[in-house]
Amino acid sequence: MTDELSLTPIQLDALREIGNIGAGNSATALSQIINKRIDMNVPKVALVPIETVPDLVGGPDAIVVGVFLRVYGRAPSNILFLLPRNSAFYLVDTLMGREHGTTTRLGPMDESALKEIGNILSGAYLNAFFNFTHIAMLPSIPALAMDMAGAILNVVLVQLGQMGDQALVIETEFLAEDDGINGHFFLVPDPGSLTTIIQAVGVE
Repeated sequence: MTDELSLTPIQLDALREIGNIGAGNSATALSQIINKRIDMNVPKVALVPIETVPDLVGGPDAIVVGVFLRVYGRAPSNILFLLPRNSAFYLVDTLMGREHGTTTRLGPMDESALKEIGNILSGAYLNAFFNFTHIAMLPSIPALAMDMAGAILNVVLVQLGQMGDQALVIETEFLAEDDGINGHFFLVPDPGSLTTIIQAVGVE
């Protein structure tokens, strides 16, 4: 496995540009779904040790909703989209046409809606990766859980078995016109996949 901490500034800039376009696609898609204007902050892109990922969403004990997808193709990877609980409830209320603050727990229809959101946002990111790298990355059917961030991440890692030591973190904040929605998007490449992506971008 290559040392994935040795990315150069040019390589990080290339990944940041991919994330920026992916986030823009995602914001547009989310805006169309909830019929509200969505602004976004410039994505932050970094490689971090997997065990530190829960710290990025408020710590291991923070209650979050996580949508997980396995990505297949020449650069197999894993996607984890984490929403703070209140942001997830806000999204569900908006999608279901409820008054904000109505949802306090997730029913089957609510979970289905959030999975579809995760699916759409992931697809937007993967399309951006394809446009830059010409590597087709196909997502699996999404899975969802609401738990402490540390617990969700641990379950994901155990289920995956062998995987990379680093998480490529693309963190974007989506801002709705009447409230804030903060989502954390993580791409965790399999061993060697990030190298494949970097080579395809052409900034070795």
